[in-house]
Amino acid sequence: MFGITLPQSFYQMNTIFISILIEALPFVTLGVLISGIIQIFVTEEMIARIMPKNKILAVIFACFLGILFPSCECGIVPIVSRLVSKGVPISAGIAFMLTAPIINPVVLFATYIAFGSDWKIALYRALGAIIVSILVGILIAYGYKDSPFKEQFHHHHVHREKSLLKKIWQTLEHAVEEFFSMGKYLIIGSLIAAAVQTYVKTATLVSIGQGPVSSSFVMMTLSFILSLCSEADAFIASSFRTTFSTGSLLAFLVFGPMIDIKNLMMMLATFKKRLVFMIVTGVTITVFLYSLLF
Repeated sequence: MFGITLPQSFYQMNTIFISILIEALPFVTLGVLISGIIQIFVTEEMIARIMPKNKILAVIFACFLGILFPSCECGIVPIVSRLVSKGVPISAGIAFMLTAPIINPVVLFATYIAFGSDWKIALYRALGAIIVSILVGILIAYGYKDSPFKEQFHHHHVHREKSLLKKIWQTLEHAVEEFFSMGKYLIIGSLIAAAVQTYVKTATLVSIGQGPVSSSFVMMTLSFILSLCSEADAFIASSFRTTFSTGSLLAFLVFGPMIDIKNLMMMLATFKKRLVFMIVTGVTITVFLYSLLF
C-alpha cells in the first residue's frame, strides 16, 4: 500500500556492492587468519634472523616474499600491520604489501590466461610491481621516520608459554577480532566503489583517455574505482585491449592491486595519514612513469 519504488540505479549499485563483498571476503578472512598466526606463532627473534639489516636489502627481500606468501590486496593490510608490529621495518612491510597481491603465482597465471596464454603482459606486470615497490619502499625507508600506526591501533603482547591448543584458540580469537576491525572498512570501501561504479560511467572515462598520457591516468582511475581483487582484474583489463595501449593496461594491472578504494580505507584505518599519503603518491607517480615505457 505504501510501497516505495526505488530507482533502477539503486538496485544496480546494490548488486555491485554485494559482488565486491563476496569477491573480497574470502581473502580478508585468509588475511586475518595469517595475521593471527603471525601474532601467536611468529616471534620477533624469528623475524630478526631472516630480515636483512640494510634498509635497501630489506626492501628488496620483502618485495619477493609475495611469491612465497600469496595474498590478495583485500587481506594484505592486517598481515603487514602484524609483521611491522613484530619488528619488520615499515619500508619492507609496505614493499611486501605492494608486491604480494601481484607477483604471487595465482595472479600471474590468471594474467597469463586472461591475455590469451601470453606471458609477456604477466611478466611486465610482475616487473612493474617489483620496480614500483622497491622505489616506494626506499622512499619510505629514508623519508619516513615516525611511528607508522595510528594512536588507536593497539597490538597485544601474548605470553607464549601456552599449549598448542591454547595457541590455536588465541589465533582464532585474534583473527575474529581483526576481521571485525577491518570488516567495517571493507564494507564502507565496497559501498563507495559500488556507488562510483554506478554513477560514473566507464564509457565517459574511456572517451577521455585516448591520448598516450591520459589513457594511463584513466586506467589507473578505473582500477581504483572498480576495486577488483587481483585474481580477477586481468580479465577486465584484457577486455580493453582494443581500446588502450599496453602501457595503460599495465597501469591498470599494477596500480589497482596496490591502491583501490577498499584497500585505501583499510590503510587509513591502520596507518598514519602522512604514511598513506606517501604510499599513494609514490605508487601513483612510479606506476604512471612505468606505463610510459610501453
